[in-house]
Amino acid sequence: MPSRKILLIACAMFTGNSCTQTAPALPPPRVPRVVLVHGIFEKGNNFSMFKKRLEKRGFDCYVPQMHPSDGRGGLENLAVRLKQDIDHQFGPNDPISVVGFSMGGIVSREYLQHLGGAKRCENFITISSPHHGTKLAWCYPTLGAEEMRPDSPFLANLAHSEDSLGKMRITSYRTPMDLVIVPPSSSIWARAENLEYPVILHPLMLNSGRVLDDVEQRLLK
Repeated sequence: MPSRKILLIACAMFTGNSCTQTAPALPPPRVPRVVLVHGIFEKGNNFSMFKKRLEKRGFDCYVPQMHPSDGRGGLENLAVRLKQDIDHQFGPNDPISVVGFSMGGIVSREYLQHLGGAKRCENFITISSPHHGTKLAWCYPTLGAEEMRPDSPFLANLAHSEDSLGKMRITSYRTPMDLVIVPPSSSIWARAENLEYPVILHPLMLNSGRVLDDVEQRLLK
């Protein structure tokens, strides 16, 4: 029986075209717009690898800049700026998914819960975010850091208003080896589906293939 290679060559000679099969096109994401919100002291570069992955799958990704990135103006002000940036990039009504890393997850909650973002967000994902604060925030003197301290009034207000998120799908990822979110269990959020991955350091959560694979699949649903 002729080999597959010989059959392909014969087919190409007969038709003038290659007979290799092309992979079927992937279906477009149901919610194609994704906002990636970076953490404290960052500019969003840590999302670069994940952004490229999502764009290959057909997502339209936007990484807004948090100014000032150390939170000195407070997290509420960052959330107001986040809303303005999202509305400018994607319009005020089109559905979006939001992925927040570290402080970005808390700023995103303020946007979703208090600035109307929940009305348009269908999938909210936080990665190593201090939902119950982090003791490390006592080491930095800005208003934003103060608001991320355990038992802060800001976090208490978020906890009291989380019903405004409705039935939105929410996932919270954490690592038990986190040295920035102290204790690491602070990333556990009762409102979310909580997932733990043994990633060695806080920033490496955005470089973990297992974490990014799972996030990507959830965004595709």
